[in-house]
Amino acid sequence: MSGPRNCALPSYRSDQGLADLIGRELTTWGQPPPAVRRSGAPQTSEEFSASFARPDCRGRLSPRSLWQNDLVSLDEYKRKRRFEATPEPPPKLEKKSRHRFVVQKHRATRLHYDFRLEMEGVLKSWAVPKGPSLDPADKRLAMQVEDHPVSYFDFEGTIPEGNYGAGTVMVWDVGTWEPLSPEPVKGKFVPGTDAEASAMLKKGDFKIRLHGKKLNGDFALIHMHSRRAGTKGTEWLLIKKQDDAVVKGYDIDQYDESALTGRTMADIAGDQGSAQWTSSRPASRGAVKAPWLADAIAKFDKKNKKKLTTEDTEDTEKGKAKKKEKDRAVGGSTPAVPRSRKAASVSPVSSVVEDLEGAAKRPMPTAIHPMLATSVDDPFDDPEWLFEIKWDGYRAIAFITRGKVRLVSRNQNDLTAQFPELHSLPEFIRADTAILDGEIAVLDEHGRSSFSLIQQRTGIRQGGRRTGSRQDIPVQYYVFDMLYLDGYDLRRVALEGRKAALAQITAADGPIRYSEHFPQGKALFSVARQKGLEGILAKRRSSAYEERRSREWLKIKITQTVDCVIGGYTDPEGSREYFGSLVLGLYDKDGDLIHVGQAGTGFDQSMLKQIWQVLKKRETKVSPFPHGVEALRKVRWIKPELVAEIKFSEWTHETQDGGMKLRAPVFLRLRNDKDPKECLLQQ
Repeated sequence: MSGPRNCALPSYRSDQGLADLIGRELTTWGQPPPAVRRSGAPQTSEEFSASFARPDCRGRLSPRSLWQNDLVSLDEYKRKRRFEATPEPPPKLEKKSRHRFVVQKHRATRLHYDFRLEMEGVLKSWAVPKGPSLDPADKRLAMQVEDHPVSYFDFEGTIPEGNYGAGTVMVWDVGTWEPLSPEPVKGKFVPGTDAEASAMLKKGDFKIRLHGKKLNGDFALIHMHSRRAGTKGTEWLLIKKQDDAVVKGYDIDQYDESALTGRTMADIAGDQGSAQWTSSRPASRGAVKAPWLADAIAKFDKKNKKKLTTEDTEDTEKGKAKKKEKDRAVGGSTPAVPRSRKAASVSPVSSVVEDLEGAAKRPMPTAIHPMLATSVDDPFDDPEWLFEIKWDGYRAIAFITRGKVRLVSRNQNDLTAQFPELHSLPEFIRADTAILDGEIAVLDEHGRSSFSLIQQRTGIRQGGRRTGSRQDIPVQYYVFDMLYLDGYDLRRVALEGRKAALAQITAADGPIRYSEHFPQGKALFSVARQKGLEGILAKRRSSAYEERRSREWLKIKITQTVDCVIGGYTDPEGSREYFGSLVLGLYDKDGDLIHVGQAGTGFDQSMLKQIWQVLKKRETKVSPFPHGVEALRKVRWIKPELVAEIKFSEWTHETQDGGMKLRAPVFLRLRNDKDPKECLLQQ
């Protein structure tokens, strides 16, 4: 049998140098290089049936080509994964596609980049060993892999050992894409239709235009075919087309920050850096008791003959209304539960949550967006409210399933690998399945949570950069809410009931601490101020758990802080280096970035350099402030992608020269866990 009729092919398909290129890349990828057939070369029947066939001159596809394109499915995605052991999302076919694309940097057995296009209800996926390039001279091998669910779009975290694709995953780039019509208009490619996109994909000559944070412009995905018997026929080429987005000599290794979170691969994996940043303040080992707080509160309530205790909690077993007094300090003693759940039988659900009003028998949620508190200025006392210490650390939702834990940040980033000492959390919770809400924190020698120390533990993060991490600094998980327990969804249960159930299943030691609550808001606030804490939280006793910011939970900070968007910076003066001040803004109700001041203090020399390096990468000639800035010398504008937490004394009043401004602003830290669009100007 003779081979298919010779068709005219683009030169890059028949170039011998291309065959060498594919050989080199496949060797790097860990597979033997296929022999790429030159245009017009004969082909045996065995070679033809084994190869990944392309269309003939009339555009017809061989049966094998059609079968191969249909092979990649969510069934294959599901077959390869154990979803009880991996944080990856389960398969789900979407009814609509939003023309998004994502590139995920994946350090598995070998480092590679996964290029995914949202279409036909799934993410069509290719593994690109050397990553995409903006240089047309780079013809990147792209191995087609199984379709992924659309929910995989923003997956960033660590796939545990023993699972398919185990390793670290970063969302390297995100954006939208559009198909390009196969028929140029006046020599230029124009946007095409979804039908044309599907046809081009099946044909193996797929032209697209990307609008991303890193990748932009026109690309071609070209389907290769091989003479090598036994090949899977999944080899494609990803090639940049000539346009205004071309970058000659493009070096992908220069861009090692997540497009979603600004984190590096090391940040996500929790790798330990070589450099160490230290503080003179030692970390506490998280002693079970912190009596200073309870003692101090007792002095504010002379009428009480005993130390402040938690509010009475109902014993729900058999509907009893009996109340119990508990003598526990914040960060301290918890109910007398055995040290390990392995040492005692799991507490019956009926005795903990079954009779709670609002508890519903449901499957365990796979994602939770934490309930957020609204800021208020002044502390208060109210019998309808309870009050807690505000921990200064990393908010984390803990998903506990049959002896394993998954820790997820408020931005849905996986934190599990960064805190190995918290992997034993299930041993100290009397439950098979549970979802907990809490704060990962480090205590100083005085028993106070210290953000400085937890930064040392994970590494100082400036724009996603890490300057070193210290695994010798221990963390604790301060748990203050429970949303799910052994088949029961508790989000509609009143807060007081949820906390009562949580207290019953939480052990008295290990890496977990039950975060107490108190009845006196003003007294707690006064003690928090004396002890140099960040502030307190007020929560309505009857509040359900809302996955949004709510006025049912209030935060009262000791010093006023605000999260601002950085829109630019000024040049340094005198002996100062790198930059003078950060130009700050907040978004108004119309979505315009409004200038609210500039912060020139709060930095040391090392921090000035680190932040300046992050700023330089985002420089632009266009001001992000549509209404300008007031009373400033020359400003170097940056893209509004960074958020800074700023401490200040008060808001100034509006004047003829401009609107309200921050008085005495001081830089505290960069907030990589917050979207700039969340930084709103309160009217």
